[in-house]
Amino acid sequence: MSRFKRGGIADSRAGFRTETQVSPIPNGLLKAARKSGQLNLSGKGLTEVPLRVWRLNLDTPEEANQNVSFGADDRWWEQTDLTKLILSSNKLDALSEDVKLLPALVVLDVHDNQLTTLPKEIGELDQLQKLVLSHNKLKELPLELWGLTNLRSLHLQQNQLEGLPQEIAQLINLDEIDLSNNQLAEVPDGLGNLTKLVKLNLSCNKLKSLSPAISNMKNLRMLDCTKNQLESIPPVMAKMESLELLYLRHNKLRFLPELPQCKTLKELHMGNNQIEEMKAEYMKHLSALSVLELRDNKLKVLPDEVTLLEGLERLDLANNDITSLPCTLGNLPNLKSVSLEGNPLRGVRRDLLTKGTGELLKYLRSRIKEPDGSTAEQPKTAMTLPSQARIDVHSINTLKTLNYSEKQESMVPDDVFDAAGGSQVATVNFCKNQLTEVPPRLVELKDTVCDVNLGFNKLTSIPLDFCMLKQLNYVDLRNNFLTALPPELEGLGKLRSIILSFNRFKTFPDVLYKIATLETILMCNNTVSAVDPVGLKMLEKLSTLDLQNNDLLQVPPELGNCTSLRALMLDGNPFRNPRAAIVAKGTDAILEYLRSRIPT
Repeated sequence: MSRFKRGGIADSRAGFRTETQVSPIPNGLLKAARKSGQLNLSGKGLTEVPLRVWRLNLDTPEEANQNVSFGADDRWWEQTDLTKLILSSNKLDALSEDVKLLPALVVLDVHDNQLTTLPKEIGELDQLQKLVLSHNKLKELPLELWGLTNLRSLHLQQNQLEGLPQEIAQLINLDEIDLSNNQLAEVPDGLGNLTKLVKLNLSCNKLKSLSPAISNMKNLRMLDCTKNQLESIPPVMAKMESLELLYLRHNKLRFLPELPQCKTLKELHMGNNQIEEMKAEYMKHLSALSVLELRDNKLKVLPDEVTLLEGLERLDLANNDITSLPCTLGNLPNLKSVSLEGNPLRGVRRDLLTKGTGELLKYLRSRIKEPDGSTAEQPKTAMTLPSQARIDVHSINTLKTLNYSEKQESMVPDDVFDAAGGSQVATVNFCKNQLTEVPPRLVELKDTVCDVNLGFNKLTSIPLDFCMLKQLNYVDLRNNFLTALPPELEGLGKLRSIILSFNRFKTFPDVLYKIATLETILMCNNTVSAVDPVGLKMLEKLSTLDLQNNDLLQVPPELGNCTSLRALMLDGNPFRNPRAAIVAKGTDAILEYLRSRIPT
């Protein structure tokens, strides 16, 4: 460093004095620099730059007094102007104004120091093309810096800059600038004058908006605005015809930007925002997109128009609120990776998701043909069912089973019950019919029946007479239209298992909390929004509880006290905690996590 202080009176003879301190820089390094034009002083522990570095091309070198040989390697007078100086990873807190003594510098790298200011003389390095000032403590920059019109690369990341002047518009040849990790609350309109800019990094600042002038950057290919406070994107950004990479992660955006003219956009990263909707009309403008990243948002629906993204290779939708997927997603020709963990998906089994993207897309494609096939086959199936019941008397007498299943009938004929008269029937199977009510004559079997299957019908309610089946151990009511259970069901003192999956329950039936003998409750694929952990704790014999694919917004920590549970299934609900990774570990891990969250 120069021996006069900044702000003091310059000593005109300073450049001609001989240094008295011992320089930590070997003479051989300086000698090589005179020949190559490059000097690397990175990581030398320098607290200041020795004066003879600045005067490298001005002073007569020491070897001139030691060697009068005329060999090619010893011609000390044949020097090359220093064009590249690297001072990175030292302990410099300032640069001397003597930096102007190296006017031929093309590259100056002083990153990873402790600089708080720069001398105005840096503006005299008019040949400078690359200036690296990152990882310092700069809060402002001298105005003279913006006069370096030959600059092509400017690195200012990891400083403490709070603003930029309009004079930045003078850097007309700049093709990359990194302003990340500063304190910028806004960027000047003059930034839009940098029409040759290819890369602009504004990540990790405090930007609440972007200047519309940014759309003037016709050559910009990469724009990074990650980790700011952006709430919207100026519509004029749609005119950026060369944009290829757009990073908008960790902001406050609620919608995807509309980019009709950005036909070159290849990657759009918008994770960790507040996006609730993907507007279908925006999809048609993003045909060149290969990566769409929307993880950790609030998306509820993936529109069918996503299939317009024919070039899509990676789709990240993890940790949203998506309940279903369009089957046409399976038709995207280039899709190689789909991330869906952390979504309350109902139509896709979790084990299918773990098999990878290929199996998922294959499954979705198979579902596309399903509607046509089902409508064609349904009439045929109905036509082939018998209109007259065939009663299996042998099954009634030997197996004690009354079976009238898969008949697609709206009622059970009386002769079926007549055939069971006098037999101690233990099992009744009326599943896969069209029953709209529980057959009234079922109560005739109340003294012996212990297993009843009424699944896959059209039941809307359970009659009070059903509660007279005092010997009942197992009841299957899956795939009906039930919304409630009668309180009188509490009288079934021997009931061990009840299946209520694929019905229309919005609340967990209160009566189930009062049936102390219950060991298994299956209620997947309803719309239950909450459970009472205290009520479940009272069911001391409960070992299996299936609540998959419901609308649980939270899992009460007190549920962890239900230590009798051996199988707790919670997949496919929109709660955030416990995270999918914990749920995937199984019941013990879930209960342990919940117990750790109980307030003390």
